[in-house]
Amino acid sequence: MSRSVRKTKIFGITNTESEKQDKRRWNRTFRKVCKKLIRLEKEAPIKVRSITEVWDGAKDGKRYDRGATKIKMRK
Repeated sequence: MSRSVRKTKIFGITNTESEKQDKRRWNRTFRKVCKKLIRLEKEAPIKVRSITEVWDGAKDGKRYDRGATKIKMRK
């Protein structure tokens, strides 16, 4: 992986490496709500975003960095 380099200069806004834990929590909540609504014979939501707030995650989105150095562009 020594030659692995990003193709675009887009980075996460915070220093968190991944949102894995957040995604797991959001999907667990989504499944729990869907199961409950199905048991009550109501219509279940289609998207995870209809139940959870995306901006509650560790990363608050992405941004483009024009002045990215070679060190930042490494994977």
